[in-house]
Amino acid sequence: MEQYNCLIVDDEPIAREIIEQFCGHLPMLHIVGSCGQAFDAMKILKENRVDILFLDINIPVLDGISFLKTLKIPPQVIFTTAYKEYATDAFDLAACDYLLKPFSLERFILAVGRAEDKLSATGNAMPKLAEDKGNDYFFVRVEGKIHKLAFTDLLYAEAQGNYTRILTTDKTLLPVLTLSALEALLPVLNFVRVHRSFIVNMSKITHIDGNRIFIQDVEIPIGNLYRDQFFKMLGL
Repeated sequence: MEQYNCLIVDDEPIAREIIEQFCGHLPMLHIVGSCGQAFDAMKILKENRVDILFLDINIPVLDGISFLKTLKIPPQVIFTTAYKEYATDAFDLAACDYLLKPFSLERFILAVGRAEDKLSATGNAMPKLAEDKGNDYFFVRVEGKIHKLAFTDLLYAEAQGNYTRILTTDKTLLPVLTLSALEALLPVLNFVRVHRSFIVNMSKITHIDGNRIFIQDVEIPIGNLYRDQFFKMLGL
C-alpha cells in the first residue's frame, strides 16, 4: 500500500486531534507533524517529505493562504476551515479540497481520495531528482509513449483537469499530469505560475499588456493572486 506523509497545521488543539483521529482510520496516511502556526510548519516541511498538508486558514502570524503562497513546491493541500468565503482563493492556489468545519469522517475520506488521485497522477511523469541540477530536460508519458522535453523548448503549460496541455516550440502534448506535478519538475528560476491554470517560460514572453502575457500570438491571463509575485520576479 502506498504511504503518504501528512502535516496538520491548525491553531486549535481539538481540531488537530480530530484530524489525527481521522487519519488514524486510513492506514495509508502517516502523520509526520502537527503544529499550530506556519513557521513551525515551515521547519517540518524542510525536515520531512510531506505529501498531504491539512491546513487551517485562520492561523496566527501568517494565515494559511499567505503561507501556501510562500511554498515553491507545495504538497497536496486540503484546507480545513470554518470560513467558506476563502474557497475561491484556495482553489486559485490549486488546493485539492476545502473542508468546512465541522466536517464528517466521510467528507474527510473523500478529500483524501482527491489528494491521492492527484498524487497518483504524478506517477505518469519521471521526476528529475531535486539534487540533480545539471539536467536540462525531463520526460513525460503520453498514451504509452515517453517524450523527452528540453526546458528551453517549453513555451507554456495549461491545466486541463487531471491533464496538462504542454506547448513546446514544435509540438503539443497532453499527459495525465496535474499542473502542480509539472511545476515540481521545472526549474523555478525559468518557469513561473501566473494563474491557477497556467505556467509560463519566462524566456519565451514576447510582451505583457496589463494582466495579459503574450507568448508569440498566445494570450495568457495573470491571476490576481499571482500578479505581485510575478512582477517581483520581473524586477518591476
